[in-house]
Amino acid sequence: MSHDTYQTLRMSQEDGVAYVTIDNPPINVLSVAVMTDLRRLLTTLAGDDTVRVIVFDSADSDFFLAHVDMTVTLEDLAGLMADLPEGVNVFQAVGEQLRRQPQVTIVKLAGKARGGGSEFVVAADMAFAAIDRAGLGQIEALMGIVPGGGSTQYLTERVGRNRALEVVLGADLFDAETAERYGWVNRAVPAHELDAFVDRLARNIAALPDGVVAAAKHAIVPGDHADGLARENDAWAGLVFRPATAHLMAAGLTHGAQTRDGEQDLEGLFRGLAG
Repeated sequence: MSHDTYQTLRMSQEDGVAYVTIDNPPINVLSVAVMTDLRRLLTTLAGDDTVRVIVFDSADSDFFLAHVDMTVTLEDLAGLMADLPEGVNVFQAVGEQLRRQPQVTIVKLAGKARGGGSEFVVAADMAFAAIDRAGLGQIEALMGIVPGGGSTQYLTERVGRNRALEVVLGADLFDAETAERYGWVNRAVPAHELDAFVDRLARNIAALPDGVVAAAKHAIVPGDHADGLARENDAWAGLVFRPATAHLMAAGLTHGAQTRDGEQDLEGLFRGLAG
């Protein structure tokens, strides 16, 4: 497989581990191209029995996946919507495919992941976050919506209802150590140790005797969130098409959202719009 076939991903493979780097400058926004590439990559790797572990990282040290592209339109999503699994929306499809991937999936989080980017992190089997560098947040409430890519279900499963409500409605950026304490990520790791830690874990898993990874994933199954995902989609769709939401998104873009400076404190940017 050649990574040249992907617009926004770089892929290499060694000793049973596929290393996937998300590379969508300027801020690694979760665009239609990224979602298309991710779904195609996961489909391809699902049939590759030489790969036992997939590690995701970012080409951008500041941003793992910023959030869903705020400029995306329904017309832009038409291609992805034409090939949706039953019972999920276009954003949920990415997370559900990741959750049901036959390989072990690991996120190496060294930068920020908000919104749809944070949903990708919580959909993976494991995530490890760099202390003093990583940040996780569900920014959607400040944009007048709720998460629509699975996070209301995946996050509740990980951290409990009370903390999921704090994350979704508090709309703050959480540091690596708090995310670890909440159970949002597996572990907070010193930034200078993150690469070696994740690489060692991935290679150890890939080197296990034949059948062990498949048996573990067969026994330790992801929860079935079909009903919850339908409720989430209804809640999200009931808000996302309102004129007030479009106004907030446009104002955010005008004031620096999806620029490197504006994305450093995106929460503050959107709260400032209400002032």
